Amino acid sequence: MRVSEFYNIGRSQGTLDFIDVDITDDVPVYIDPGMIRHLPDDWGKECLIMLTTFFDSVLDAVRSGDKDRARRLLGNLGEPNETHLGFSSGRSAGRGFGRQMGDLLAEKLAASQAAQTGLIEDLEDTAFFIDKVGKDIVSDITTNIIRGPLIAYTQQMASVFGIPLDEDVTSGPVWNPHTLEWEHGYTRLPIPGDHKLLLVPKVIVRRDMYLSRAEYYRNHLVPTLRSEELDNPSSNLVRTLKNGSKKVYTRDIQERYGSSKTDITRESLLRPDVYANYRSLKRNIAPPPISHEELSQANRTSLPDYEKLLADVLDTPAGKADAGKYHHRIEALFTALFYPSLTMPEMEEEIHNGRKRVDISYTNVAQDGFFQFLGRHKIKSTYVIIECKNYGKEVGNPELDQLSSRFSPLRGRFGILACRSFDDKDRFLKRCRDTALDHRGYVIALDDNDLREIVADVMEVINWKPSDRPQAEPETQPRVEGYPLLFRRFKALVN
Repeated sequence: MRVSEFYNIGRSQGTLDFIDVDITDDVPVYIDPGMIRHLPDDWGKECLIMLTTFFDSVLDAVRSGDKDRARRLLGNLGEPNETHLGFSSGRSAGRGFGRQMGDLLAEKLAASQAAQTGLIEDLEDTAFFIDKVGKDIVSDITTNIIRGPLIAYTQQMASVFGIPLDEDVTSGPVWNPHTLEWEHGYTRLPIPGDHKLLLVPKVIVRRDMYLSRAEYYRNHLVPTLRSEELDNPSSNLVRTLKNGSKKVYTRDIQERYGSSKTDITRESLLRPDVYANYRSLKRNIAPPPISHEELSQANRTSLPDYEKLLADVLDTPAGKADAGKYHHRIEALFTALFYPSLTMPEMEEEIHNGRKRVDISYTNVAQDGFFQFLGRHKIKSTYVIIECKNYGKEVGNPELDQLSSRFSPLRGRFGILACRSFDDKDRFLKRCRDTALDHRGYVIALDDNDLREIVADVMEVINWKPSDRPQAEPETQPRVEGYPLLFRRFKALVN
């Protein structure tokens, strides 16, 4: 039984920001530190500080020969069964990452030239160069290190969806990045059945790690070894082809140098710049979040039904009595529609010490399309603010001013006003333009007809097929993240 079913949330995976796990089984996806490194919001930065300070502390202990501290740091990593991620047969059982595995990892790091010489800098590197460490172990360690932020995220989602929280639940070890020590305490968490639950945002998980040992070996280490052989006059791996050109075959490289983790470690230690360049390249390019399609396959869940979500919004009666229902249905539609550009929705977020509230705010992690366009053009939009007006009357200046008053240099200066209809739509869009020209922020207003158009655009992309007729130029499949209506509305604000 999934979390959404156990707590009668009435949502499908596509409309939920967290992984809708089975409360007794595991979902074969993994928390990837590489995803966390590129999150622009405060939650992501907090997680990154924890990851960095923890692993720096471990490496400092290893390199200084402080075996007791290394064992103490790694031995506090418990079995993170409460996330239900990874792979185990039957009930969630983790990978047994307790004190015994922590001690073993401490010994392996202490004996590792890669750790001693600086080839290993981050947690992800251990999957390349430490025996028996793979994506499951990296994910488990990451879960332990960011347990504090995951608890806060779980409590946030529980507030949004009315998930009951038990009091005085043991938190498990929580890393303190200031004291550089583990802390233990009690907190509030859901307990479906007999075991506590930690919810995980889907934006930080992948089916495989972003740093790939196979990719590094195939595209970086092997070409380097091939170049060395070609430059070596006495190499017996160089073949002369009929046209006189020289060639070194990959299979010969593999036979000469090997391709196991031990082989890759040995050759990388001799050429540390090769791995350093690969790591730098990957860090400079944000990894794509897991897609609706990938998560549907991994979690055996249905894809978002955009037309059903739209119908729910349109069928909501206008008026104050159903304002809460409209609010939640807009959030469900936008969470599915704007993923993976917008993530981590917060409902009724308090600002200005509680004097104001934001209906919905999203974290903008877009790597393509409209929401990435905002950041590329210096429109502050780390957080995208949504105001919902289920009015049966005209929306006017007060509602526009209300939304623009939620903007700030830290939160962002872009928002969407969702409403039912306008008596004079052109006049209201001109008011939005006036707000932008007065440097009070950028507001795009969307009524029911606009939502119909956005959903139609997304469905057209999903159902796109290349033309049967020959084309002068190769056809490129359009991207869901394009949202052409949003582009047009924004350009009307600034042109």
